[in-house]
Amino acid sequence: MNQTKIKEFLLLGFTENRNLEIFLFVLFFIMYFLTITGNLLIIVITLTDFNLQTPMYFFLRNYAVSEIGYTTAVIPTALINLASGRKTISYLGCMSQYFLYFFLGSTDFFLLTVMSIDRYVAICHPLRYTTIMNDHFCMQLVLLSWIGGFILIFGNLMLLIQFPFCGSNVINHFFCDNGPLYRLLCGGTQLLELTGFLTAVISVLGTLTVTIVSYVKIISTVLHIPTAAGKQKAFSTCAAHITVVTIAYGSCISVYIKPAQDGGQNFNKPAAFINNVLCPLMTPFVYTLRNKQFQNALKDVFDCKMASHKM
Repeated sequence: MNQTKIKEFLLLGFTENRNLEIFLFVLFFIMYFLTITGNLLIIVITLTDFNLQTPMYFFLRNYAVSEIGYTTAVIPTALINLASGRKTISYLGCMSQYFLYFFLGSTDFFLLTVMSIDRYVAICHPLRYTTIMNDHFCMQLVLLSWIGGFILIFGNLMLLIQFPFCGSNVINHFFCDNGPLYRLLCGGTQLLELTGFLTAVISVLGTLTVTIVSYVKIISTVLHIPTAAGKQKAFSTCAAHITVVTIAYGSCISVYIKPAQDGGQNFNKPAAFINNVLCPLMTPFVYTLRNKQFQNALKDVFDCKMASHKM
């Protein structure tokens, strides 16, 4: 095979139609701006409001940081290419994007799992909650989430960069995703694809299993609460997390776990768009719309701002 040293890749993106590209640029820019603004708001509010200095919001703050990095790994490059029409990314840029996208995506799932464990302890063992979910243990869980995501993807990246490319530099996607990137490699990529699949199984299905077990136990405990008001209060503390988990896992499984039906030609760009753009965007909206404690904290901030302007 003709092995070549590729300096840059051509990202085909969504379309060749220039008018549609401009429309997508505006759409991506608005959604990216809202994603960054919303998640930054979560970070600021959970840092400054005394009532939100709890493990749940500590985990949510880390999740918001990860979501900002996750979408920033892909969208700025996509915006530049849509605006300029160039559609290129350097080799180093592509490898960096690949690593950051999957590292932060894996960290997201670990953090979501940590948040489900937190809800399990809060509802199933309320009297021991402060003892179990102490500051030291919470910090350990967060560090393990970030380190675990890093280790999982770094090993896969080191294996990927050992492979040469066979002539073509055209990636049938709007970013350096693993499926279309692997198709450009020379030689047998079975080991690389296997490690990629196992990484997805561990980071997605493995964490999902822990989350499901946590919620099965939560539901079992809630059903034994004698009053309807008590049941509603217990479920309300989980509503936002369940919504985010459903969207995040659903979109990711459809892209990375579901077997290809077309020989790998269709890389499911719409599902990847949902996974990379819509999921990080929905996080702040879900937590502000479904969480009264966060709503009250947000209201207090705006009330303070209004009062300071009147003085």
